[in-house]
Amino acid sequence: MHNMEKVRLLEFSQMGDERGHLVIVEGNKDIPFDIARVFYIYGSDADVVRGKHANKKSQFVLINVAGTSKVTVKDGKGNEKTFSLDRPHMGIYLPTMVWKDMFDFSKDSVLLCLSSEHYDPNEYIRSYEEFEKIVNENDNV
Repeated sequence: MHNMEKVRLLEFSQMGDERGHLVIVEGNKDIPFDIARVFYIYGSDADVVRGKHANKKSQFVLINVAGTSKVTVKDGKGNEKTFSLDRPHMGIYLPTMVWKDMFDFSKDSVLLCLSSEHYDPNEYIRSYEEFEKIVNENDNV
């Protein structure tokens, strides 16, 4: 299975009553990895594009816990898919070696990012051309 085929939306358990809602996300249960790092993006304008990279080791789950955003995922072979993150109980699973662009942030957007790895700048691929080259060379081996 190619990594692009592993990209999928996840729906998380919601609990709640008259006091409000509670969403539960557990590593290796609701998402397919142990959570090593958590960060969030907020205050981005609608015309800003975040991400713009692929990762050799890190897997991610992205959840818009407030507001909305979109994520375009590319495989370096001409295939791409765009997802709307517009519900706080939905997330998108991003395996290794897929290109990700996050954009179209609402003013109140808070995009929560769960990662399988601690930050390591050496595992980031920040050039789309380099990403395409790596992905297509690996297919020819």
